[in-house]
Amino acid sequence: MSVHNGSIQVLLVEDNPGDVRLTKEALKEGRLLNDVSVVGDGVEAISFLHRQGKYADAVQPDLILLDLNLPKKDGREVLAEIKADPRLRRIPVVVLTTSSAEEDILKTYDLHANCYITKPVDLEQFMRVVRSIEDFWISVVRLPSDEEIK
Repeated sequence: MSVHNGSIQVLLVEDNPGDVRLTKEALKEGRLLNDVSVVGDGVEAISFLHRQGKYADAVQPDLILLDLNLPKKDGREVLAEIKADPRLRRIPVVVLTTSSAEEDILKTYDLHANCYITKPVDLEQFMRVVRSIEDFWISVVRLPSDEEIK
Protein backbone atom coordinates (compact mmCIF):
# COMPACT_ATOMS: atom_id res chain seq x y z
CA MET A 1 0.00 0.00 0.00
CA SER A 2 1.39 3.38 -0.85
CA VAL A 3 1.20 5.73 2.06
CA HIS A 4 1.83 9.34 1.18
CA ASN A 5 2.24 11.53 4.25
CA GLY A 6 0.54 8.81 6.29
CA SER A 7 -2.59 8.78 4.19
CA ILE A 8 -4.30 6.38 1.83
CA GLN A 9 -4.92 7.72 -1.67
CA VAL A 10 -8.53 7.25 -2.81
CA LEU A 11 -9.84 8.29 -6.23
CA LEU A 12 -13.59 8.89 -6.21
CA VAL A 13 -15.10 8.92 -9.71
CA GLU A 14 -18.56 10.34 -9.15
CA ASP A 15 -20.67 12.97 -10.93
CA ASN A 16 -23.33 13.46 -8.23
CA PRO A 17 -22.20 16.30 -5.89
CA GLY A 18 -24.38 14.98 -3.06
CA ASP A 19 -22.82 11.52 -3.25
CA VAL A 20 -19.34 13.09 -3.41
CA ARG A 21 -20.05 15.09 -0.25
CA LEU A 22 -21.48 12.08 1.62
CA THR A 23 -18.67 9.76 0.58
CA LYS A 24 -15.98 12.25 1.63
CA GLU A 25 -17.79 12.84 4.92
CA ALA A 26 -18.04 9.10 5.64
CA LEU A 27 -14.36 8.59 4.81
CA LYS A 28 -13.40 11.55 6.99
CA GLU A 29 -15.16 9.92 9.96
CA GLY A 30 -13.06 6.80 9.51
CA ARG A 31 -10.15 5.85 11.70
CA LEU A 32 -7.62 6.23 8.92
CA LEU A 33 -6.41 9.34 7.19
CA ASN A 34 -7.58 9.30 3.59
CA ASP A 35 -6.59 11.65 0.82
CA VAL A 36 -9.59 11.70 -1.50
CA SER A 37 -9.31 13.04 -5.04
CA VAL A 38 -12.56 13.53 -6.93
CA VAL A 39 -13.22 13.55 -10.67
CA GLY A 40 -16.69 14.01 -12.13
CA ASP A 41 -16.60 12.01 -15.36
CA GLY A 42 -14.90 9.09 -17.05
CA VAL A 43 -12.65 11.17 -19.29
CA GLU A 44 -11.27 13.02 -16.25
CA ALA A 45 -10.76 9.71 -14.44
CA ILE A 46 -8.56 8.39 -17.24
CA SER A 47 -6.64 11.70 -17.43
CA PHE A 48 -6.08 11.55 -13.66
CA LEU A 49 -4.85 7.96 -13.76
CA HIS A 50 -2.49 8.70 -16.67
CA ARG A 51 -1.39 11.99 -15.06
CA GLN A 52 -2.33 14.03 -18.11
CA GLY A 53 -3.04 17.75 -18.40
CA LYS A 54 -4.13 19.34 -15.11
CA TYR A 55 -3.53 15.97 -13.40
CA ALA A 56 0.20 15.85 -14.23
CA ASP A 57 1.03 15.89 -10.49
CA ALA A 58 -1.68 13.42 -9.46
CA VAL A 59 -0.68 10.67 -7.06
CA GLN A 60 -1.58 7.15 -8.10
CA PRO A 61 -4.53 6.00 -5.97
CA ASP A 62 -4.47 2.98 -3.67
CA LEU A 63 -8.21 2.46 -4.20
CA ILE A 64 -10.73 3.64 -6.81
CA LEU A 65 -14.42 4.14 -6.00
CA LEU A 66 -16.16 4.16 -9.37
CA ASP A 67 -19.72 5.10 -10.30
CA LEU A 68 -21.03 3.42 -13.46
CA ASN A 69 -23.31 6.13 -14.81
CA LEU A 70 -20.92 8.92 -15.68
CA PRO A 71 -20.95 11.65 -18.32
CA LYS A 72 -18.55 11.60 -21.32
CA LYS A 73 -17.24 8.05 -20.69
CA ASP A 74 -19.21 5.66 -18.52
CA GLY A 75 -17.80 3.66 -15.63
CA ARG A 76 -17.77 0.40 -17.59
CA GLU A 77 -15.41 1.96 -20.17
CA VAL A 78 -13.24 3.42 -17.42
CA LEU A 79 -13.08 0.05 -15.66
CA ALA A 80 -12.15 -1.73 -18.91
CA GLU A 81 -9.31 0.78 -19.53
CA ILE A 82 -7.99 0.48 -15.97
CA LYS A 83 -7.95 -3.31 -16.03
CA ALA A 84 -6.36 -3.42 -19.52
CA ASP A 85 -3.45 -1.19 -18.41
CA PRO A 86 -0.56 -3.09 -16.79
CA ARG A 87 0.34 0.01 -14.71
CA LEU A 88 -3.18 0.39 -13.32
CA ARG A 89 -4.84 -3.02 -13.28
CA ARG A 90 -3.75 -3.97 -9.76
CA ILE A 91 -5.44 -0.95 -8.20
CA PRO A 92 -8.63 -2.25 -6.56
CA VAL A 93 -11.77 -0.82 -8.14
CA VAL A 94 -14.93 -0.74 -6.05
CA VAL A 95 -17.99 -0.10 -8.19
CA LEU A 96 -20.36 2.05 -6.11
CA THR A 97 -23.47 2.76 -8.13
CA THR A 98 -27.25 3.13 -8.00
CA SER A 99 -27.80 0.25 -10.43
CA SER A 100 -28.83 -3.10 -9.03
CA ALA A 101 -29.38 -4.59 -12.50
CA GLU A 102 -27.99 -8.12 -12.79
CA GLU A 103 -26.50 -7.32 -16.21
CA ASP A 104 -24.49 -4.42 -14.72
CA ILE A 105 -23.24 -6.63 -11.90
CA LEU A 106 -22.17 -9.40 -14.31
CA LYS A 107 -20.61 -6.97 -16.80
CA THR A 108 -18.50 -5.19 -14.17
CA TYR A 109 -17.21 -8.49 -12.76
CA ASP A 110 -16.45 -9.60 -16.33
CA LEU A 111 -14.39 -6.39 -16.58
CA HIS A 112 -12.55 -7.44 -13.38
CA ALA A 113 -14.09 -5.07 -10.84
CA ASN A 114 -12.92 -6.00 -7.36
CA CYS A 115 -16.39 -5.60 -5.90
CA TYR A 116 -19.83 -4.22 -6.75
CA ILE A 117 -21.93 -2.26 -4.27
CA THR A 118 -25.35 -0.77 -4.89
CA LYS A 119 -25.66 2.65 -3.25
CA PRO A 120 -28.37 2.68 -0.61
CA VAL A 121 -30.84 5.56 -0.93
CA ASP A 122 -31.08 5.92 2.85
CA LEU A 123 -28.51 8.43 4.15
CA GLU A 124 -27.48 6.44 7.22
CA GLN A 125 -27.15 3.23 5.18
CA PHE A 126 -25.06 5.08 2.58
CA MET A 127 -22.68 6.32 5.27
CA ARG A 128 -22.47 2.79 6.75
CA VAL A 129 -21.65 1.31 3.34
CA VAL A 130 -18.85 3.79 2.67
CA ARG A 131 -17.39 3.19 6.13
CA SER A 132 -17.53 -0.58 5.52
CA ILE A 133 -15.66 -0.07 2.22
CA GLU A 134 -13.02 1.82 4.13
CA ASP A 135 -12.87 -0.78 6.91
CA PHE A 136 -12.43 -3.62 4.47
CA TRP A 137 -10.31 -2.18 1.66
CA ILE A 138 -8.12 0.07 3.76
CA SER A 139 -7.95 -1.61 7.19
CA VAL A 140 -8.21 -5.31 6.32
CA VAL A 141 -6.97 -5.91 2.77
CA ARG A 142 -3.28 -5.64 1.93
CA LEU A 143 -3.02 -3.41 -1.13
CA PRO A 144 -0.10 -3.55 -3.57
CA SER A 145 2.68 -1.08 -2.86
CA ASP A 146 3.88 1.42 -5.44
CA GLU A 147 6.83 -0.88 -6.15
CA GLU A 148 4.53 -3.85 -6.78
CA ILE A 149 2.39 -1.79 -9.18
CA LYS A 150 5.24 -0.53 -11.38
